[in-house]
Amino acid sequence: MRTRTLGPYEVGAVGYGAMPLSIEGRPDEARAVATVHAALDAGVTLIDTADSYYAPGGEPGHNELLVARALASYGGATDHVLVATKGGRGRTDDGGWTVKGDPGHLRRAAEGSLKRLGVEAIGLYQLHKPDPDVPFAESLGALRELAEEGKIRTVGISNADTGRIREATAVLGDLLVSVQNRYSPAVRDGEPELRLCAELGLAYLPWSPLGGISRSALDGPGGPEARSAFHTVAEVRGVSPQQVALAWLLALSPRLIPIPGASRPESIRDSAGAADLVLTGEELALLP
Repeated sequence: MRTRTLGPYEVGAVGYGAMPLSIEGRPDEARAVATVHAALDAGVTLIDTADSYYAPGGEPGHNELLVARALASYGGATDHVLVATKGGRGRTDDGGWTVKGDPGHLRRAAEGSLKRLGVEAIGLYQLHKPDPDVPFAESLGALRELAEEGKIRTVGISNADTGRIREATAVLGDLLVSVQNRYSPAVRDGEPELRLCAELGLAYLPWSPLGGISRSALDGPGGPEARSAFHTVAEVRGVSPQQVALAWLLALSPRLIPIPGASRPESIRDSAGAADLVLTGEELALLP
């Protein structure tokens, strides 16, 4: 798989978002582990998780523990795999999401993630979402302290606008290496943040990168309303529209590294193929 730069790391151009393996509707553990292994087999070297990826009423850290078990049981080398996790969110029993970015909570969250992942230091630790009740600089300061103590190596922020990105750069300096915001064919309001990341040399990790693309190409032809220019290009290329969508994202910026989710081995194998799918100028012009 072709690679891209994420701070001091070189990772596969397509990463893997492991959240579907632990939240509502998750697969059984055997299929979940097989999905992680399929990602590694396909050349994925960036796995994104979070302490808040668990089903309502469950235990925080389910996804981190699962990823750690999958890596431990993999038959090949995994020392080159970057596991990125996040802190600052949680779940409610009714399925909602909470935000908690005070320094004390972030320290406890990071130390819990360290234990669950079974590593000496977290390669990339991300603030999951700014807490409106906590000054952003205080949350960032907690992550800086954790880095100074050697508990995390690099820092990322998520769900951040351009102002937050600039503030994080001022507080964290070279420790800040990435921004994880939503971006997909259906949601494109992150263009200012993507441009700023390119300007600052930060990696941009779009979450839910397949939003707006029908899954019909993997599961069946779908109706006319499910088709788009992505489906048209996919049909000509003999690939899925999901793969075309990810290749389109990769063409937007060399700083962009999509992290599609998957709960089946065949899905992540298909997504990983986008790293080596280079769209022509004519094809890119067709895509809105």
